[in-house]
Amino acid sequence: MKNFEFNIQNNTYHVKILSHEGNDIALEVNGTTYSVKLKQEIKKTKTPTLVRAASKRPAEPLKVNPSSSKTKIVAPIPGVVLSIDIKVGDTIKIGDRLLVLEAMKMENNITSEKAGTVTSVNVSVGQQVLQNEIMIELE
Repeated sequence: MKNFEFNIQNNTYHVKILSHEGNDIALEVNGTTYSVKLKQEIKKTKTPTLVRAASKRPAEPLKVNPSSSKTKIVAPIPGVVLSIDIKVGDTIKIGDRLLVLEAMKMENNITSEKAGTVTSVNVSVGQQVLQNEIMIELE
């Protein structure tokens, strides 16, 4: 099974474990076979493996009021702004990525659900934002 080499008080011992069943172990030390009994059975530790299933529902889009002339893009969850893909004065279409928000070690693309022109960007790269904090305003 396994081979070991021990050095005890300048004496070298070559130990080979021949079998291990419960508390009984058969081993060979420097060519001599021994049968030993453990005082306590060695328990194997079981480490659980966590497996997370994929989400069954699609990501919820940001809700906007289609009749309003101004649209406010708010943070859906608390996080850190990783990148901003637009600037004031840019014209955007539906589905354009506005910024990337890191939350819970995941990168979340914040996209536009309404076409328009960017009137203000209220966040900067590296800034922490709270849930429902206004990040971008469109007109």
